[in-house]
Amino acid sequence: MFFTTLSNFIVFLVLVGIIALPAFFLDFFYPFSHKICVKISDYIVRMCAPLIFSILKTYTQFRLTLFSDKKQELPEQFILISNHQSLLDIPVYMVFLKGRDVRFVAKDSLSHHIPLVSPMLKSHGHCFIPRIGGASVGMKRIDAFSRRCLENKWNPVIFPEGTRSRDGSVGKFYSAGFRIIADSTKLPIVACVVDEGYKINDIRHVVENMRNVNYHVKILKVYPPALTKEDQVAILEDSHNLMEKQLEEWRK
Repeated sequence: MFFTTLSNFIVFLVLVGIIALPAFFLDFFYPFSHKICVKISDYIVRMCAPLIFSILKTYTQFRLTLFSDKKQELPEQFILISNHQSLLDIPVYMVFLKGRDVRFVAKDSLSHHIPLVSPMLKSHGHCFIPRIGGASVGMKRIDAFSRRCLENKWNPVIFPEGTRSRDGSVGKFYSAGFRIIADSTKLPIVACVVDEGYKINDIRHVVENMRNVNYHVKILKVYPPALTKEDQVAILEDSHNLMEKQLEEWRK
């Protein structure tokens, strides 16, 4: 157990080394040049993220299982909804949807004082929802984010649970943010599911549990645009049920 934890820690340090230089330049250039930061962020998504997952697979037996059988069904542009288990869900989806410009609705704390993460997410135009200031502030940000997605042909990603699941179960889905994106963009909706991210949802568990993780990602269903409130509620209910069924099947 000691040597397993030690080897995981050493690999963790190697991964930090891989992203240290891009993170430094990203922090350095962020106050001065948005264009340079976007290029650095693109490099991290295209090159660093796949390399990191390859190293994890080789040296820690961490597995990332990407079910790509329904990728051919993906529309040119879409809204993605998913359950949420870990901060790693974001880079996992970036790898899974490589070649697609995805942008996430995330909590506002990720936009402040986190090396690499904060300037990268901000330079790429992701949406940050504050925990304080009232619901109206968050709704205005999501509406503006939806318009940016249409203008730039990005694919918005939202986790309807609103927060990470600590035990891997699918929590209650909240409809407000999803409905704004659906109303503003009128894009098709893609339901996906992830699993086993909850086993490594903090630094301690990353070091201890990495060998026990098989991170699953799967497309469950592609829905047409939800143009009415009733359609939007029905899609959230159906996708929630599909996610629960898929998790139950995987965990057998």
